[in-house]
Amino acid sequence: MIAHRATLDVSRALVQYVARLLHEERRLRGTPKGSRALSPFRQAVMVVRWFRGEHDVPKLGRDHRVSRATAYRYMHEGIEILAAQAPDLHQALDRAHIEGLPYVILDGTLIPIDRCAEQTLSVKGEPIDAWYSGKAHQHAGNLQAVSAPNGLPLWIADVEPGSTHDLTAARAQVLGALYAAATRGLPTLADSGYDGAGIGIHTPIKQPGGNQVLSPDNRTYNRLLRALRCPGERGFALLKGRWRTLQHITVSPSRIGHIARAALVLTHFEHDYLLAIR
Repeated sequence: MIAHRATLDVSRALVQYVARLLHEERRLRGTPKGSRALSPFRQAVMVVRWFRGEHDVPKLGRDHRVSRATAYRYMHEGIEILAAQAPDLHQALDRAHIEGLPYVILDGTLIPIDRCAEQTLSVKGEPIDAWYSGKAHQHAGNLQAVSAPNGLPLWIADVEPGSTHDLTAARAQVLGALYAAATRGLPTLADSGYDGAGIGIHTPIKQPGGNQVLSPDNRTYNRLLRALRCPGERGFALLKGRWRTLQHITVSPSRIGHIARAALVLTHFEHDYLLAIR
């Protein structure tokens, strides 16, 4: 075997932030000093490496000279501690209101996963594979997110199975709070997948049936809505592009929400958004 050096392409400040969280968790648990195989900083390096896309946890364990079981335990511990720092929906919307954002953007994405055999019933009452997305033709988890007008993700929901429609997932996770935000002057922009979401959720006007066409006013409305909403696509691009572990999840799909919220905290730190609320 040949040893070689590698560079982790994140700031030292980010790793130190994760290390401080891990150190504080050990202090709260009363972990004796020197009883862990890795220091908080070395554990933070391993966790951030995994988020950057090094999916092979046993290899990470070998790199850091810990067992496979310890590597997985340290990884899950880091995910949970980071996810606990993520703002909940009401905190995110309250901050958006205080900062005077003109609107927020609601969007959803699918996170590919390994095959997961779990049955559920379709709207027609037929048994289907819960985690299989007919839209994407793959097994995936459905994530809903609320983003700022510039595309920075503000909040991420817990995961829903891939067979869940965006509107159904939004009704379960976020729409109630968005209605309340709309009454305070903070509307939501969304794509046509959320048509019929309710008051305060602005979606494109559908093309009428037959040979009819939209009026010039309605076409202008749709163009403006698309122009304002399109930066929302940047939110998931920031998360998936920077934290490549979200491009394909190999652990239990039920943990996707925790992983995504942990990635959100890392993103907020890198964009100086986390520091403003801590």
